[in-house]
Amino acid sequence: MLLLVVLITAVYFWNKEQLPAYTPARDYIDLEDELVEQFILAKDSSTIELPEGHFLFSQSLSLDSKTHLTIKGQGMDKTVLSFKGQTSGAEGIKITNSKNITLEDFAIEDAVGDNLKISDSDSVVMRRIRSAWTGEVSVENGAYALYPVLSTNVLIEECEAIGSSDAGIYVGQSDKVIIRNNKAFYNVAGIESENSTNVEIYGNEAFENTSGLLIFNLPELTLYGGNVKAYNNNIYNNNLTNFAVKGSIVSAVPKGAGVVIMATKDVAFYNNTVADHKTVNLCVVSYEIFAADRDAEASQELDTAAEARGLRPISADYKQDEAYNPYPGRVALHDNQFSNRFWLPTFTNDFGYLWMYKNSGKIPDIAYDGIFAPGGSLQDDEHKLCMQNNGAAQFVYLDAAHDFEGMTNDQSPFDCLLN
Repeated sequence: MLLLVVLITAVYFWNKEQLPAYTPARDYIDLEDELVEQFILAKDSSTIELPEGHFLFSQSLSLDSKTHLTIKGQGMDKTVLSFKGQTSGAEGIKITNSKNITLEDFAIEDAVGDNLKISDSDSVVMRRIRSAWTGEVSVENGAYALYPVLSTNVLIEECEAIGSSDAGIYVGQSDKVIIRNNKAFYNVAGIESENSTNVEIYGNEAFENTSGLLIFNLPELTLYGGNVKAYNNNIYNNNLTNFAVKGSIVSAVPKGAGVVIMATKDVAFYNNTVADHKTVNLCVVSYEIFAADRDAEASQELDTAAEARGLRPISADYKQDEAYNPYPGRVALHDNQFSNRFWLPTFTNDFGYLWMYKNSGKIPDIAYDGIFAPGGSLQDDEHKLCMQNNGAAQFVYLDAAHDFEGMTNDQSPFDCLLN
């Protein structure tokens, strides 16, 4: 009996976690009227020069239909735009329908919704921007720290994202994107590429998030993504309790999932270091894993809550989207370094119990759910997963389509090259 109590206590403290906090010192200066006026009067081919200091805003800063415009501060530690206590608008900075826009060298904090949202724009640069929510991380934090969507020719570099209740550095339904040399921590998802094409993600550091990197295709959107390269990234210790809005797609991401590649095609993941995750270092899965046991009627309240915050809910009706392919394919994983300092998986999700029951308690470095389109097989080019030169990576093929009956650690069917 004593042994049982000790084991239960050990599991409790293994899974118990204090949420982190970001608490920088601030000394606010009141220049709201002057700085808002700069945005209102901004002309094409000009620069909005932000002075040094910490500035409070009660309203969003918006720009629409601008070209060749630069917004420049004195450094992310020197110029801070805070929207703590915001009473008007949702975003901190919102830019729409614009071209050749550069934002650099300042910080944005504590917007009601997204800190920095850019939509329907072309040739956008975000450079040395720190985007954060202060205090202990919370579901009340805004969803996205850096949020370009429906845009082309996007560059995000040397930025920091902290405290997002969805994704810190996010790009959605966009084309020709580079995400490089950034840091993301204390977010649900550190970095996320969603329904985007021709994306390069490299030189980034993602740590202490729920999940470090998500490469997703979701249903019922206007664009579907592919051709994503992720290389030379350091993704480690992403074991934060998931604090996303219940019902949103990222609320289904288990804590301790370092990298999740879901329902997308033509992904090359190479020369990365992935380490110290309590569920799995990397997994390749179908949308069916997320939609499993999803009862549309029972989940209506959760969906409404997610949509009210501008988030994508998990769709039980995804098969009605005939243009959507819920299965991953043509994924290459090679020349990566995997390691794990944890001996036991987390038991905050079903995967931990699955690893204990059918994988000798080992946390996989690479897991593949093995779900593909009806009539498909591992030999189809459409569904290929190829793995080479990943050291002593521990692999699990789940065979989730058949209730894990054929679950195996055999990597030989996946020793291949993509055409």
